[in-house]
Amino acid sequence: MATASSWTGETAGLLQTAMRMTNEEFAERLGVSVRTVAGWRERPDRSPTNVTQQILDTALAQASSDEQERFANLLGDQVPDDAQDAQADVLEAGRRLNEDRHIGAALEWLDRAAGWSPGAARRAVAARFAAVDVGQVRDLALHRGRVGQREVAEVLRSYYSGTVDGFGTYGVTVDGVTVGTSVVTRPDWLDLGCVLSPETDRLRFSANLSAPAARLDEFGAERAVDRLAETLAIGTRLIDLPLYWVAELDVSGGIITGRLGVTQFAHFGLTLDLLEGELLGAVVSGSSDTLPLRDKYLPDMASVVDFSRRLCVGGAVAVCAIARPSGRHGDADYLILAQRRSGHVVNAARRLALIPKGFHQPLADYREDARISVTLLREMEEELFGRDDVDNTSGDQRVADPMHPSRLSEPMTWLLAHADRLRLECTGIGLNTVNGNYDLACLIVIEDEQFWARFGGLIEANWESDSLHRYSSRDPESLAELVADEAWTVDGPFALTQGLRRLAATGGTRVDLPTITWSLT
Repeated sequence: MATASSWTGETAGLLQTAMRMTNEEFAERLGVSVRTVAGWRERPDRSPTNVTQQILDTALAQASSDEQERFANLLGDQVPDDAQDAQADVLEAGRRLNEDRHIGAALEWLDRAAGWSPGAARRAVAARFAAVDVGQVRDLALHRGRVGQREVAEVLRSYYSGTVDGFGTYGVTVDGVTVGTSVVTRPDWLDLGCVLSPETDRLRFSANLSAPAARLDEFGAERAVDRLAETLAIGTRLIDLPLYWVAELDVSGGIITGRLGVTQFAHFGLTLDLLEGELLGAVVSGSSDTLPLRDKYLPDMASVVDFSRRLCVGGAVAVCAIARPSGRHGDADYLILAQRRSGHVVNAARRLALIPKGFHQPLADYREDARISVTLLREMEEELFGRDDVDNTSGDQRVADPMHPSRLSEPMTWLLAHADRLRLECTGIGLNTVNGNYDLACLIVIEDEQFWARFGGLIEANWESDSLHRYSSRDPESLAELVADEAWTVDGPFALTQGLRRLAATGGTRVDLPTITWSLT
């Protein structure tokens, strides 16, 4: 990213040459005097003012692809390596702003939601991008990453001080240690033990459902512009793909039913998804009593639980328990995996999370993919078994059936060959007050211990993860410490404890788990 010392008269002249403009044309494009432009040629070593630096950054970001390429070629060896690196970052961000169809779709959505004329969002993001201090953005992200899960839960508990009949905030006590969460739920949504099958896994997509409209005021639109500009500046992936949102939900008789619609990620990413960053930033700065976006989008407990009247997207997050025979680790047990989220993800960067974890979203068939089990199997293929072609953040989906048996990985093919090798369950459902999402807590149990011997060495996390961590179902002390870890993503403790409670009830002699009890307050 360019800084106030990146531009000189010489590099400004190179941009003018790349854009093939006369002094008069270039001055008009930048909104400066012709004399200023001519002066850059006369004094190539002089740096423009800070304001003009930002104007040049914006001009470069808005330049066409051909102009940016010519500028890069002209830049060549004429500036120091660090300045070249800075200009290269600007070029890449400018390319994404002009060519990345996902960024383009987000800009179009922002124009509509803010009531702006076409192209206004692109200009606003380009101008904001020019002023972004990348170091400051990265520093703030590091500070936000150090805010503990418990502190988040306490702030939200204070913010949502009201109650709604039947709902409460989920908390757990693990071997005498109490852990609060930001999840709101109800007793009949907990300890489900719902084995996912076509008969019980009955969420349905309804094509006639329209997502609740988003109409951004000036403040909301500015925060959306900030999000896109900072995404460009630090190179975070933003993929504007379809997400399911829930309109109706019911859990009874061991069956999960409900109706889902579809919206684009931009709708969530530029509205409710901003609440987490606002909250963490406020905690860092000591101003958690001032949360204007939350006041607008998710102002009280009634708005949290009445999800049918707002946008409520969500995802599945699972405890994955893999049977292992006795060996160097000790007696026969279940291996449980956790991950540290990568800095490249839009949400929860550097946080501790269960694996697999993913948005509930369609891949190729909106109706079939609405089932929870389909998301779990897809996330296993992607996050555990290395199937890049089912990672819909990596490119366009061109396969009619990405999960066709002929395309499955060897580990998944082996698991599905016999029904008693793999068990998928939904253990609990909650609504997260951090961003209003629905959380589908799940349990994946690989029952056949031959799996670990045959395929354990092939399990490798994808780009979303910085590292993997292993835990044993016969190590209650480590698991109790894991539950209480402050670095969890917002859905982590809820999904982990619901999964462990179910595993304790079904795992037989392979488990020696800590005592976990939940409460709603």
